[in-house]
Amino acid sequence: MAAGQHHFQRVSIATVERETGLSKDTLRMWERRYGFPRPARDDNGERAYPPEQLEKLRLIRRFMDLGHRPGKIVAAPMHELSARMRLLDAASRGELAAAGGLHEVLRLLKAHRINEMRDHLAHLMMRQGLQRFLLDTVTPANEEVGRAWMRGEIAVYEEHLYSEQIQHLLRQAIGSSNNDGGAPRVLLTTLPGEEHQLGLLMAHAFLSIEGAHCISLGVQTPIFDIARASREQRADIIGLSFSQAMQARMACEGLGELRRLLDARIELWAGGLLWQRVRRRMPGVRTLGSLADIMPALTEWRGRRSGQAA
Repeated sequence: MAAGQHHFQRVSIATVERETGLSKDTLRMWERRYGFPRPARDDNGERAYPPEQLEKLRLIRRFMDLGHRPGKIVAAPMHELSARMRLLDAASRGELAAAGGLHEVLRLLKAHRINEMRDHLAHLMMRQGLQRFLLDTVTPANEEVGRAWMRGEIAVYEEHLYSEQIQHLLRQAIGSSNNDGGAPRVLLTTLPGEEHQLGLLMAHAFLSIEGAHCISLGVQTPIFDIARASREQRADIIGLSFSQAMQARMACEGLGELRRLLDARIELWAGGLLWQRVRRRMPGVRTLGSLADIMPALTEWRGRRSGQAA
């Protein structure tokens, strides 16, 4: 490969941040602490990352999402990380196959047989019921599609095609549910900067099954407007969804600001994969790392409400 061609393929730190979800501050800190990544400099003196470093950073992010600490993996050689991830992927595919043919979702997606994939998902939802469909099909399928994208097996647009089919099914299920008189009243949205809607819809569907009355504002609602809506809609709980792409610092700062604006009686729940890797405790905020965590949170809320009524 010619030197000029190699230089042309280098990407900026902003691109690395967007592609991996790792913040610029994190990348710079790893440079100092672990000696990786090792970017070159472009003509303007800005960091420029070669493709092989971008690939390793994407792989490191996958390990972090599985709960591995950066100090254990950042300095490891690429061939060692790749071998370890192949073993994890093989185990994951085995689990999917044992779970009733979830691998079929990915096969149909790769073949661009979208109508068949949607019918397959609808059949699973009807057979499993909405709650088991969310926990046993959608959650692992989301993770497998995300891993397939990280491995370069599917394109971004194919991941979007998958998400759209899941969202379509969940909207239909939510529309057919009747929870107008349920409790608690849960206001659902995301903070500015969090544009992913799938997690929000999954939480909406799960809460509806459990008899909660959900009021969805969609995504990226300004913090002041969330607080105002909570009062005017008489919300008991505000539920916010966070994807892995959201920066932890921004999420924590936004939650702190919102908590200060809310009435003390209103609970603030933060859910999503982000909280599986961020263990920070925030006063007045309950973090939920998975859909299954919603059940005990609801049970506790209803128990407190019953105690207050008594």
